[in-house]
Formats: sequence, structure tokens, C-alpha cells
Amino acid sequence: MRKNIFVRTIAAISGIAMLAGLAACGDNTTASTSSSSSSDSSSKTEPISGDFQGAGASAQQAAVEAWIAGFQGTNPDAKIAYNPTGSGAGVSTFLTGATAWAGSDKALSDDEVTKSETVCASGAAFDVPVYISPIAVIFNLKGISDAGKHINMDAATIAKIFDGKITKWNDSAIADQNKDLKLPDTAITVVHRSDKSGTTQNFVSYFKDAAPDVWTYDLSENWPNNVGQGAKGTSGVVSTVQQADGTIGYADFSQVGKLGTVAVKVGDSYNEISAEGGSKVIEDSKQDDTAKGDNRVVIKINHETTAEGAYPIVLVSYAIACPAYKDAKQGEFVKAWLTYITSDEGQKTAQDAAGSAPLPASLTSQISKSIEAIKTK
Repeated sequence: MRKNIFVRTIAAISGIAMLAGLAACGDNTTASTSSSSSSDSSSKTEPISGDFQGAGASAQQAAVEAWIAGFQGTNPDAKIAYNPTGSGAGVSTFLTGATAWAGSDKALSDDEVTKSETVCASGAAFDVPVYISPIAVIFNLKGISDAGKHINMDAATIAKIFDGKITKWNDSAIADQNKDLKLPDTAITVVHRSDKSGTTQNFVSYFKDAAPDVWTYDLSENWPNNVGQGAKGTSGVVSTVQQADGTIGYADFSQVGKLGTVAVKVGDSYNEISAEGGSKVIEDSKQDDTAKGDNRVVIKINHETTAEGAYPIVLVSYAIACPAYKDAKQGEFVKAWLTYITSDEGQKTAQDAAGSAPLPASLTSQISKSIEAIKTK
């Protein structure tokens, strides 16, 4: 397990360096990468060229960097940059027309769908899942995390910690679920996102569904209380947790590194975090048919799943795009880009780089239909 996490960390660090180069000069390319996916339109049409910008979810960062490299293999004149500003900021930027697409760890709100009508050439923006990953409850606790040990917790216990109701690591609520561990009398320091974040909304939505009596706050992309300290972006949370003993936070699995992770109770078992566990939850979830707008594929995550091996704290990260663009060249790019990143090849690329879970087969046909609806003329 530790070896796999280490590999993912190296992939993420390498990707960060790649993104910096792209953002700085916008003209980096990679060696040609062949595409065998039958759904990859970039292999069927003229190569895409031009400068294209995206922004949004930092959870997608490692995957997007790998996707850029893969896409440029067959489209070397496409210069792509992605700014991991966070889901809220990314969607806001997209709604000004400044970017071709946005990455978001939450689906569009009804208000955002309406606002997008002024940006798109026709119709309203839509969102499709492109990246599925578990959200890790990360911690730094001397004698536990540095020894490679997990801590077991149920939903109510995690919620109480992040609401400031459990303040010591040896609290009986934690100790009773970890009788094989000698937990220290160390104060718990909560670390949460300070920026508007889809990862935050996905994280606390688990509490809302699995521990509603404990977590009574309204669902939001903003952290709802004054417990602990804030940090900007996924990397900021990870860095802050790394710096002090007794800290706990939450982050996309791809950026966990050597920090400890909580094994979450599902049914009668405590399940460790894994891409496979996250995928099992999505397979046990349904589409949200109440989502306003056309061509949208929005997942209602089943946080109360009892599926064997499932890890219930998971995010579905979306790509947000227009069905038609005022600049036809952008429409051609977005259609080819989304086709590639949701293809078998693109999903394998993300899995290798970020440890994400592939899109379930039950979703792929609907996603392809939505992407195919993008007008390029």
C-alpha cells in the first residue's frame, strides 16, 4: 500500500513540474503517443492546434497534466494550460468566457447553468464526469502515521472531529475503534480548505448522508465552521498536515504521500482507501435525473453504501463545457479533449498518473452522447 502511494506521489510531483512549464510558456509538447481508443476523435480528424486554457479543481491536477501530455502526442500544435485554482474559482472563470473548459468537483448549480447561457454560443453549459477518486482523511500522528498504521473511524467520529467535538487523539470514541493501537494524548488540529472547494463539498456531503445527526451544517463549497485552520488548495492542506504532529485533514488520494489515512467504517468493516473502493461506490450510485439542463451526467453518490470493499468518501470530478462555442476552434478542441480524457486510453492515463478509478461502463455511453452533441461548425 505504502509503495503504491509513493508511486502516486512521484507521479503527482512530476506532473506539477510539467504544469508549471505549460503555464509559463504554453508551448511544451511531448513525443507522439498513439491512440487506439475507438472513441478518440483526435485520431480521426485533423490535429487540433491553437492555445487553450482550462481552470478549476486541484484534485484533477495530476490527471490533467498527464492528459495534456497524452493529448499533445497526437496534437503537438495544441498548447494547453490548466490552472488548478479550485472548483469554485474555475467555474467562475469559465462563466466569464476566459477558459475553454472548467474542472469541478461538484456539479453545476441551477444558477450557474443559467449564467452559462451568456457564455455559450447557444444553449447552456453541461457537465460530465471525467475523474473519480476517493477523498482521503489524512493525519500526521507520531508513532502511528510514521509507522504506516491506519486508524479506524466511523462517519460520526470523523464528523465530530471536524466539528471540534472530539479534540484529543485518545478520545474514547477513537480508542474504542482502535483497541490494537496506543493512541497518544495529543491535541487534534483540524486542517480544512480555506478556498471555495468542490472537494470540501464532496467531503462534508458524506457527513450529511452518513452522520446527519452530527453534521447539521448546510451543504456548501466553503468550510462551514471555525474549527482548526484553513489552507488553500489540496496541496496546501497536505503541506499543512505534514508540518505538525496531531493534524488531520482531507485530500484527493493522489496527493496523500506518506501521511496516514483513516480506514472508514462501511457496514461491519473498516475499509482502507483505494481507487477500487471508490469505484465500487460509484457503481452502487445513481444518476441525478433532477439536474437542470441538457446533456448533463450528474452522479448522486451513495455514501451509505454497504458494498463489500467500498470506500464511501469519494469525489466525482466533472469537466464543464458548452454545447456550442462562439469561437468554433474552441469547440473543436473541447470536443476532441473531452473525447480523449473520457476514453479508455485517457482513463488509463489518469489511473497511472493519479491513482484514480476508471469511469464505470454504466456511464460511458451517456457521457459519449453528451460530448458528441458539441457543435464544431
